[in-house]
Amino acid sequence: MLKQSLHFKLQQKLSPQQIQLMKLIQLPTQAFEQKLSQEIEENPALEGGKENLDEFENNQDDYDEGTETIETDINIDEYLSDDEIPNYRLQANNYSVDDEDSRIPYSGGVTFNQHLTNQLNTYTLNDQEFNIAEFIVGCIDGSGYIRRSNDDIIDDLAFSENIHTTSEEIEKIIGVVQDLDPAGVGARTLKECLLIQLKIKKVNEERILAINILQNSFDLFVKKHYDKLIQKHSVSKEQLICAIQEIEKLNPKPGGSFAGNLTVIEHIVPDFSILINDGSLELSLNARNAPDLHISREYDNMLKGYAASKNKSKSQKDAVLFIKQKLDAAKWFIDAIKQRQQTLMLTMTAIMQYQKEYLLTGDERKLRPMVLKDIADIINMDVSTVSRVANSKYVDTPYGTKLIKEFFSESMKNDQGDDVSTREIKNILQSEIDKENKKKPLTDEKLSALLKEKGYLIARRTVAKYREQLDIPVARLRKKIL
Repeated sequence: MLKQSLHFKLQQKLSPQQIQLMKLIQLPTQAFEQKLSQEIEENPALEGGKENLDEFENNQDDYDEGTETIETDINIDEYLSDDEIPNYRLQANNYSVDDEDSRIPYSGGVTFNQHLTNQLNTYTLNDQEFNIAEFIVGCIDGSGYIRRSNDDIIDDLAFSENIHTTSEEIEKIIGVVQDLDPAGVGARTLKECLLIQLKIKKVNEERILAINILQNSFDLFVKKHYDKLIQKHSVSKEQLICAIQEIEKLNPKPGGSFAGNLTVIEHIVPDFSILINDGSLELSLNARNAPDLHISREYDNMLKGYAASKNKSKSQKDAVLFIKQKLDAAKWFIDAIKQRQQTLMLTMTAIMQYQKEYLLTGDERKLRPMVLKDIADIINMDVSTVSRVANSKYVDTPYGTKLIKEFFSESMKNDQGDDVSTREIKNILQSEIDKENKKKPLTDEKLSALLKEKGYLIARRTVAKYREQLDIPVARLRKKIL
């Protein structure tokens, strides 16, 4: 049995322009430039540089009034897709073999494991020993340690390399690997890593004591029980200090120093700039975020030619349909860029005014508590829009280039009922720890009491949370012998 019924449904859908705008807003300057270049390359109706758009729009209006309406079915995905690369851009069969490749290749460098393997060629090893050594080098992680047991290595060699060996031979080859540069590589534990580095140094009293401490009292050393170390090794306080200084010079992660050389340096391009002029703040947007774009004049002439022709064939209609799709996409993109500029400036102006005292003085104690909703309420926009503006963007201030997200922080109330930034509390916590007596470091309970004396009612567990966020160890591990 068929029935008819009427249903009301309320739906909220984003227009293609809104989707495109949101994608553009969250892009920092360098990513925005890449998106801009991609759009100009893919849309021939869009051109860079200054152009008189008023004249084109008038001609476009004349065309729309004097010609028949052309129904267009615009493929929105074609204009909004920025995640996939068209197949034709991945093909190189349209180039001649004689063409010169002017691209500058990236430097591949030498990996840490390759650096170690190359050193094996300087040792006298038979084929099996070299293959085992090469396999063990492949087991070394980025910090320079072997994290696998001998039995696991023996099993893997048998199954993957068809090499049958013994634990004694593995130990012998690991000894060879531990002779490689950098010193300490190939160790199984931190204790072994430090001992390897100490044993290759010139012998003196401090290093002999340091080796003795690591071999026989490693747990006491790690827990910083200095009085027990003095008593156990029958040494003076000054001798113990010299031995600990020798240990502190060692590298606990020998692979880290080599791996760091291959790190790609990222250059930061500020999206905004704030200057102080006669006691007032001036905000400017990076000019690279405000490109000059216009509609292609050639496409305008194509539309005029179609409008002037009397006999319009199907192929001409298909062509003008394509042209109008590209023109619409170009207009959308230009409008989205203008809205992006306005949104960026509006949001950053609100942030600048909210943090005016901090930006005028550079004193972090004057950094006001601020969350995304505070700015969203000021500019009458959604919190998600403010989040997109603050995402991965930087501002150049008189006190250095800052990540915009650094201006946002939660608030807590002091003993006078005033809101203070949690960042201010963290700075005070860091300052108190820096000037503490390292022989008797302050516990979280004592740090909480100090903050309460300064007017910040912070619980011990909150102090512990802030300390961990600042990457500061507990009191016991901050203890030093002086």
